[in-house]
Amino acid sequence: MARNSLLDRFRPVGSPGPAGPAGVPATDDEGPEAELVPVFEALDPTIREAQELTNDASVRAADTVARARAQAAALVEQARIDSGAVRAAAAEKVSSEAEAADTEMLRQATEEAAELKERGEARMPELASVIVADLVQDLLGSGNTFP
Repeated sequence: MARNSLLDRFRPVGSPGPAGPAGVPATDDEGPEAELVPVFEALDPTIREAQELTNDASVRAADTVARARAQAAALVEQARIDSGAVRAAAAEKVSSEAEAADTEMLRQATEEAAELKERGEARMPELASVIVADLVQDLLGSGNTFP
């Protein structure tokens, strides 16, 4: 007997005319496995190739992740090293700015003190004469005589 094809699974139906029996599978001895096994056997190489590609991709992904983690760790370590230098530079900048501000304040205070001293020395003769005049007035007003 010749091998059945897919179309041979159905019984022939009667010619056009009155209703006849419906087409149903002629034999169901072998079942769907007989039809599907060759298809899946043909897919086996493709499935194996897909599994190999997936495994290779997993290995490469793990390698990439490991390299990325190592690179990130190196960057973090370099940042820790650099942070000390940055902190020192920032502290030096703040210190020098504070020193410059202190120097400017001292200069301004020295100038103001010099101006006050100059004004005080300029007013000294006038104030001394007023004080002496007041003392003389007090002594004369109190009836005291000079020796």
